[in-house]
Amino acid sequence: MEKVTSEKIKEKALRAGYSACGIIPAKPFEEYRKSLDERVKAFPESAEDYKPLYKLVNPPEGGKSIIVAILGQSKYKVPDSLANHIGRHYLFDNRIKYSEDYRCNQEFTAFLIMSGINLLPGGLPDRWAAAKAGVGKFGRNNFIYSVEHGSNLVIHTWTVDAALDYDTSPQNFIADECSEGCMVCVDSCPTNAMTDSMMMNRGRCVAQLSYHPKAPHDAATREQMGSWLYGCEVCQKVCPMNNKFSGEIDFPLLTEYEKYLQPESILEMDEKTYYTIVQPRFWYIKPEDIWLWKCNALRIMVNGGDSKYHSLIKKYCDHDDPRIKEVALWGCEELRL
Repeated sequence: MEKVTSEKIKEKALRAGYSACGIIPAKPFEEYRKSLDERVKAFPESAEDYKPLYKLVNPPEGGKSIIVAILGQSKYKVPDSLANHIGRHYLFDNRIKYSEDYRCNQEFTAFLIMSGINLLPGGLPDRWAAAKAGVGKFGRNNFIYSVEHGSNLVIHTWTVDAALDYDTSPQNFIADECSEGCMVCVDSCPTNAMTDSMMMNRGRCVAQLSYHPKAPHDAATREQMGSWLYGCEVCQKVCPMNNKFSGEIDFPLLTEYEKYLQPESILEMDEKTYYTIVQPRFWYIKPEDIWLWKCNALRIMVNGGDSKYHSLIKKYCDHDDPRIKEVALWGCEELRL
């Protein structure tokens, strides 16, 4: 079998649908380790949120090269009723098997395998891999940006056991616009999770708060989380580097899902609908945590202040689940119902 070259790998990535592809040696990501250390020191209350990430510092054992490719999502349109409620990254999840983005990943992965390259299992700090491969740069909000898509992109990485030709890592990993001192994302963060030192308190990020809590949040946090039902993208929506992108293509079946993701639908949803329709599509919230979806729905109803939800909020003040009841009672107090 003819040895596949780095040039052929990159050509295939572009033909499959990726916007850019780079290749770097499989070496420990010491920059990533340093950033984790700095965040644990700065935000000790969130240390447990960072501990699982340390396993990503070292590439899988036996790896020689890391292939990095980015897939743009700026083409997709966010339905009006879901804007400011669900982060676009979750709406356009490239792991959904009926999407074009999933096909792109499968086609390229199959090419690598058929070329005789062994793919090694294990995670990586994908954003750092993208920056070091030169296919994107960090914004102050910690997301990776490309010229073609802003931060509306997905990063795919493959650790392989083949030695390849490598791209030269850039000297500066930070986007020029951020280097010039723009602070709009930091200033706009609802929970003040971000700081001007390009760090972020993971335990205070609205996205993390929306799908990982073990109990209802305190009243102050609920207010700060605003209208976000699942995820958050405030720091990306306000970013000047994303201003020029407006999606025009409908993501497959998203219109059909839209009716299930309205706050009143979530709140009144039965377990069968949740288990068969919503949870398989938005899996960061575990199957057993339907209570969290309902608490999030109640929260955005209260924070939105629309009177059409008042009767629903009052109805759930007598709910059997004490967590849901707690949030509903908070809502009645806030709205003086």
